[in-house]
Amino acid sequence: QVVLVESGGGLAQPGGSLRLSCAASGFTFNTWAMSWARQAPGKGLEWVAGIYSDGSGTFYEDSVKDRFTISRDNAKNTLYLQMNSLKPEDTGVYFCGAKYFRPSYDPGEYDYWGQGTQVTVSS
Repeated sequence: QVVLVESGGGLAQPGGSLRLSCAASGFTFNTWAMSWARQAPGKGLEWVAGIYSDGSGTFYEDSVKDRFTISRDNAKNTLYLQMNSLKPEDTGVYFCGAKYFRPSYDPGEYDYWGQGTQVTVSS
């Protein structure tokens, strides 16, 4: 049974930072690409960042490039998202997703998603 559990969300001020974690179990983590996606209030799921199974390549949506960093620790079966210089438009529920072989920009191509963690950026 595949389980993805996100944590680390909360309230941050504009310009602040948060670090999200995603604990994975029930599959061979180091053979699956992983991504983060977010859903703002009243909007659809938006892909944010992706990483290859071995961490050799990372990809970002343009609005978060140079502010967010995706990483993974395959020994701990954990995915991370370091978010710096946060903006109010980063507010939303953040989800981690797993896709076999290589990451995709399309959330619909992912096999599994977690339940999400809320991120609110506000002064």
